[in-house]
Amino acid sequence: MSWWSRRCWVAALAALGIWQIGSGLYIHAKAFAAQQLIASAWTRTLRGESEVRPWPWADTWPIARLQVPAYHVDLYVLADASGRSLAFGPGYVSGSAAPGTTGNSIIAAHRDTHFRFLQELRKGTRIVLQTPDRKVHEYEMRSGEVIDIRRDYLNIAADGTTLTLLTCYPFDALLPGGPLRYAAIATPARDITVAARQSTQLPHIRRRP
Repeated sequence: MSWWSRRCWVAALAALGIWQIGSGLYIHAKAFAAQQLIASAWTRTLRGESEVRPWPWADTWPIARLQVPAYHVDLYVLADASGRSLAFGPGYVSGSAAPGTTGNSIIAAHRDTHFRFLQELRKGTRIVLQTPDRKVHEYEMRSGEVIDIRRDYLNIAADGTTLTLLTCYPFDALLPGGPLRYAAIATPARDITVAARQSTQLPHIRRRP
């Protein structure tokens, strides 16, 4: 290979690397910016509005706020778990129990953005979920399971109340869309009703830089 050919290959590889880094930064920036707009929509939801779209062309809206204080996680859950919605935040899996109600409520998100923290989540970790009726539901992480969607399934009609946080697995996979999923399963610790004038009294969380 000539000197010029080697130089071209190096330049091409460098350009590819820069493009991949830029794409990754764009995805994270979009996810962060969307959560700020969704936060504003959630504030209006707590004031009594319904199906508040975070931007005019959005086809989803926030239905819950999810916090994990130990890991500086503060997220807003969208009304569905379609590919379009998951680009902007965690999504509620249709058919499972509504957040904060009896049954198995399933919330999904991408492993490399909003649910990246699941790989660090430990048994006993406190998870806080706020619903539009201003109730704050506290859960504790009970177990983490890896399931294969080709043969395993999550029990949507589970007895009692369960919160399942679901994402792709493994966390460091080079290619997305494999058959494995990681499920962090939590059960209630206690319920707290927050008065209308005290709706901001969720744990104050300093976001990770």
